[in-house]
This record gives sequence, C-alpha cells and structure tokens, in this order.
Amino acid sequence: MSTPLKDRQAVPAAKANQGDPERVRQLSPTEREWKQRIYERLLKVLDLSLLGSLGEEDARTQIREIANRLLVEESAPLSLVQRQFVTRRIEDEVMGLGPLEPLLEDPTISDILVNGYNQVYIERFGKLELTELRFNDDAHLMNIIDRIVSAVGRRVDESSPMVDARLKDGSRVNVIIPPLALDGPMLSIRRFRVELLGIEDLIRLGTIDEPLARVLNGIVRGRLNVVISGGTGTGKTTLLNILSSFVPLNERVVTIEDSAELQLQQPHVVRLETRPPNIEGKGAVTQRDLVRNSLRMRPDRIIVGEVRGGEALDMLQAMNTGHDGSLTTVHANSPRDALSRIETMVSMTGVTFPMRALRAQMASAINVIVHLTRDEDGRRRVNSLQEINGMEGDVITMSEIFTFERTGVDEGGNVLGQRKATGVMPTFQRRLARRGIDLPVELFSPPSAKH
Repeated sequence: MSTPLKDRQAVPAAKANQGDPERVRQLSPTEREWKQRIYERLLKVLDLSLLGSLGEEDARTQIREIANRLLVEESAPLSLVQRQFVTRRIEDEVMGLGPLEPLLEDPTISDILVNGYNQVYIERFGKLELTELRFNDDAHLMNIIDRIVSAVGRRVDESSPMVDARLKDGSRVNVIIPPLALDGPMLSIRRFRVELLGIEDLIRLGTIDEPLARVLNGIVRGRLNVVISGGTGTGKTTLLNILSSFVPLNERVVTIEDSAELQLQQPHVVRLETRPPNIEGKGAVTQRDLVRNSLRMRPDRIIVGEVRGGEALDMLQAMNTGHDGSLTTVHANSPRDALSRIETMVSMTGVTFPMRALRAQMASAINVIVHLTRDEDGRRRVNSLQEINGMEGDVITMSEIFTFERTGVDEGGNVLGQRKATGVMPTFQRRLARRGIDLPVELFSPPSAKH
C-alpha cells in the first residue's frame, strides 16, 4: 500500500536529530513486534487520502494519537519511553522513509549507505560509521526505495535495476537492485547541505588558509577558468559553491548540473538540470545538450557541476571562445590526472583530434586546477593549486603555486602538515593586476622567504 511522502523541509530545524543516539538505535525484538502490529492496524483505520491533505505536523499528530490509542487497546507491555519510540517509528513509516528518517534529520550526516536490509552506514565528519538501524527485510527496503523513486516519476525493477533520483530536500539518491546487486537492494544518499558554508568556514576547517583564500578570490573575480579536481567526497561541490560566491553580482551565470546542488546567491542565475530518459528510454537531455544550449543564452559565465563525458569538449570550446571565468569539477586523483580525464572524456564524443591539438586547446582553455583530497582523519584539504602554463612539445606544462606538505600523523590520528606557497610566481598575477586585482608578491613567497 502506498503512503504519502511529505516534504521533509517542513520539519522545523529545531527538531533536527543532532545525532541523538536514542533516536537512531535499533528496535528491540519486542518493540519491533509491536511496531509492526500497530502499524498494520493503523493502516486499516487511517484515511490516507485525508492524511495527505494535512500539514506535516497535523498528520504526525493524528498518527501519534491513533497509534497511542491502539497501543492502549492492545495492552502493549511497553514502558512510556518505549511507546513514544515505537510511535515515532510508526510516524516515520507512514510519513517518510522509515528507518532512514532519524538519519535524514541529523545535519551532521553527509552520506547514508544502505548495503541490503540489515546494514546501514553513515558518513559523519568524513568518516564512515556503522549504525544500529535495520530494515525488516528486503521487501521493507524495496518499499522505501519505491517510495523514493515514484515521487520523482521513476521506477526500479529487473528491467530498470539502476536509478538516480533526488529527495525533496535536494539530496541525491542512487539505487541498484538485484540481479545487478548480488546481496540485495543497495541505496546511497548524498545529503544536500541546507546551510551555506563560506570561505571563512573552509579556513576554520583547515581546507584552505588565508593566503590561498585571497588568491582563489582573485582568480574568480579575474575571470580565470578553473577546474576543481578530487576524488569522491572530497568537497568539490562545496568548494565550487564557495568560489561561485566571488562572481560579481552584475554577471549572468548559467549553471548546468546532473542533480541540482549549487546554491548561488547572485541575482542573475539560470539553473539548468539534465533529464534522464523516461520509462520508454526516450526524452533524455544530457549535460552536453545543456552546455551547447547555454552558449545561446548570453552567459557571462558557465558553471558545470561536474564534467563526466562529452560535455568536456563543449566546455573547452566555451572557455576558448570568450566565456572566461567558467568553473567546473572533475573526478581525478591529481591535477595531472584531471587533464588525462578530460582528454578521455573528449574522446568519448567521437570527434577525432590530433593529440597535440587537443592538448593545446586544453592548455589554452584551462588556467588553474585546484585539487582536493580527503585524508584518513576525515578532513578535506586543498592539496595543490596549479597553473597551466602552456605546451612543451606534446606535454601540457603546469606550475604548482600552493601545496600541502604532509609531515606525519599525531596520536589522535590527525594528519599533520603545512600548506604553503612554493615560491613560483604565477603568470596570472600580472593578468589579474591589469584587471585591478592586487595579489601581493608576498602571498606567493615560501615560508622561509617571509622570515
């Protein structure tokens, strides 16, 4: 039986779980038995169509009252605390995503990873944790998955066993089920961050430092083309969001994403999002389609959330034809690897380029690569900032301007090290100076030269 899935943004921030261990504990066998019994009885007496017309709080209040009445009628051998816990889980089952609701309320969780019905991991502060939460069985997990994908007009079954979707709060969802997933349905949720981080937050967290922040600000205001590279979960989208805040307010910005995550604060922003194929496999709109279309929209800047395929070629051409100041991200293990990945993505278009000509176009289009890492202590760091210099033979030349020099690990497992300028003076410093953006030479001096 389908049940209504409400917009969780309606839940007041004050009610956020904040990592309450009681909220995320597993039901005891007795609690599980009574939760299932009362849930089944409640579905028989509850008018779901009427419930769907109520607000979030009113609907939960009605469910709570009925569930408590049924527990009293059944003389359930549960304490008051247990009854409240079971009732809340019943609310979650009817109104939301069942066992996942406590996790979705916790703002400290960045990823929720369900590996079959009996194993739920979360990522918090960059580290994975196994939770106590479980689903009843694969059928219970599939019911929650169906609720997620049907809310966005998708379906998941043996003929379509992989689905990307999005929750109403913007969180990204990936589902893969048997026969492709051998151990049962798999569900991955990348949480959407409601609160906006600023450059000061990244400095406080150690992702960047003051000198690098000043340089990044100048790079964006000076309309250099920037590629942010890094592995999964290193904070590429977060950094892209923050860099975009440096874009002047009088510019027209077009953003292109697979799943809308960017939260630009400028007044003149056009947000475009790809569209997957429908059930018949038709009607897909790719990032490449959107990048091409954006060139006809008179953008001052184009921001592509992440280049993954053939749109890399259109992005390079846009960067080379007057759309300075473009920003994008790419999955890569190093700045050099980012260039190799872009080469590979261009080859996916089927357009044949002499390798040297392609690399020359890349060297002309991209000005700066900012590379992020996530170390074993869970912290995200800008590990390297490199400037693209040009070509030497068939090789794109790069200069490292800032680097993070790792020195060890302390007793608490925290990575020790120092981010420092390498002493290389970037050529873009003079270019930015001509635009009236002053980046003092001292910013690029190594620590030894400052004493």
